[in-house]
Amino acid sequence: MPIESFLHYLRYEKVYSAHTVEAYENDLMQFKEFFCGDEAFDPGAVDAVIIRRWMVSLMEEGYSSRSVNRKLSSLKSFFRYLNKNHLADVNPAKKVVGPKTNKLLPNFVRDNEMNGLLDDWEPDDSFEGQRDKTILDVFYMTGMRCAELVGLKDEDVDFGAQVIKVTGKRNKQRLIPFSKPLANNLKEYLTLRNKLVGVPLVGTQRTTEKQVFFVRKNGRSLSNSIVYNLVRKRLSVVPNLTKKSPHVLRHSFATGMLNNGADLNAVKEILGHASLASTEVYTHTTFEELKNIYHQAHPRE
Repeated sequence: MPIESFLHYLRYEKVYSAHTVEAYENDLMQFKEFFCGDEAFDPGAVDAVIIRRWMVSLMEEGYSSRSVNRKLSSLKSFFRYLNKNHLADVNPAKKVVGPKTNKLLPNFVRDNEMNGLLDDWEPDDSFEGQRDKTILDVFYMTGMRCAELVGLKDEDVDFGAQVIKVTGKRNKQRLIPFSKPLANNLKEYLTLRNKLVGVPLVGTQRTTEKQVFFVRKNGRSLSNSIVYNLVRKRLSVVPNLTKKSPHVLRHSFATGMLNNGADLNAVKEILGHASLASTEVYTHTTFEELKNIYHQAHPRE
């Protein structure tokens, strides 16, 4: 089946994450259901008119423009794959234009609020309390993603060079520098971890190789949901913050760097963005800051 072949390509050749592959699968199966229901799916019978009708039906069902555009992107990728592998003669989605979307600025925590959040936090003496504060500090000081932090190993942290080797999307690796204060925090956490937890676990097996850096009290690896919940709990004290997730801390890192004069290309490399366009969204955020200052400070306002 063409869809199964495409998903196999994403999973094993493009090495997309399970979450991303599942999103593609849901979008394509949704289109298949609209186009032919339970009958055999023939990509060659699809044309641009059918795709536009599908998009209209999604909008009528209440899907946002952003969601419809993502689903259209999945369909375009699918037909590009079919064309490349000579499984279809044309790409009916190529010239289909999605609905216009309003560009949403990233949610972020301002520098002074973030400093207060970290400096005023006095965790209890438990292992989890010390670990959670260190995790929050790492997110804000490095801008790494949640999955990147969860997958961090002891060997990835080089205290001598003060860099962290991060494995990002599609197994691409990059180096992130870190400060001496963060190095001290990481060393304190490691001392406590090794004293209270002992040799960490990777998966379900105890090992002395490639020890996972951040662990639970029982020594097992953290999950994304555990990290998400601890960040959400801590960010709940920030007023007027609509989203509370590790990605908000990534946004806060990037916005803070650019607000304080960092080069756009340098921030791109630290974040691990494939395109500069992904990083440029934070320049819009910094401009919004300037607008706020103007409206608050100008005497005629």
